[in-house]
Amino acid sequence: MLDLPLRQLTTELGVSPERAQKELVKAQFSRTANAYVKSVSHGNGTALAKVVCTLDPSEDWTVLDVATGGGHVARALAQAVQHVVASDLTPEMLSAARKHIRDDAGLHNVSYVVGDAEALPFLDETFDAVTCRIAPHHFVHPQRFVTEAVRVLKPGGRFLLVDNIVPEDEGLADWYNTLERLRDPSHVRCMPTSEWKSWMEGAGLTMITEEPSWKTFEFETWARRMVTSEEQYGTVVAWLKSASSAAREFFDVTSEASEDGTDRSFKGLEWMALCEKQVSYSKGSVTNQA
Repeated sequence: MLDLPLRQLTTELGVSPERAQKELVKAQFSRTANAYVKSVSHGNGTALAKVVCTLDPSEDWTVLDVATGGGHVARALAQAVQHVVASDLTPEMLSAARKHIRDDAGLHNVSYVVGDAEALPFLDETFDAVTCRIAPHHFVHPQRFVTEAVRVLKPGGRFLLVDNIVPEDEGLADWYNTLERLRDPSHVRCMPTSEWKSWMEGAGLTMITEEPSWKTFEFETWARRMVTSEEQYGTVVAWLKSASSAAREFFDVTSEASEDGTDRSFKGLEWMALCEKQVSYSKGSVTNQA
């Protein structure tokens, strides 16, 4: 399935492009679930502590972690709140997260729910906070995810987003998204912060704090985690080497490597944003009152 272009996959499965993309995500992450649990970047203790500190939750909170992946954020939050619901589109990924949280860490205040980030299977105004880290670039309709997150938040609840972003420059953004997509066909698009902010404001969120930061990707580890063939790996390497001077400078690309490939690297932008749901918000026929 992973070797098929999205258009061909749509035909093979007899489904819409949207459904085909989500099936591609499930196939990709069911295959790599354990690798993501062990991922050094996703399990970075300092970064996870910053997520918890920024959210600043109360001990009696119930928190939803959307697209929990390896369960790193859910595991960190479970030590600070009353209950966490870890949700993911991919059952195999959710099972790996449960092992990581319940079996390895001995935490039992987390429940696990298979769910689509764009159609969350929860009642309105259920959670004190909703988190999502390094996942929305796989979402077909990230704006729907923001709307859904706001729907399930209690009035005054907090929404914390962490994801890779791209600059406003379209050429640089296209180069970066192509690099990601060649390595992982389930990648949809990293967005600039302007799009995220527009969606957040439109959904009734007020920005509390935001922080962009650079992170370095060690190419060999990053690429090998997702590619399925040497041919695909070679295509990703070729795109890295083809970077324009502007892309090389902006993303600090090192495209040449030693024999084992470990010297290749590039940098990417990550954005953390903390928002609060307005206590009284009306959008069309939807009104939330405290």
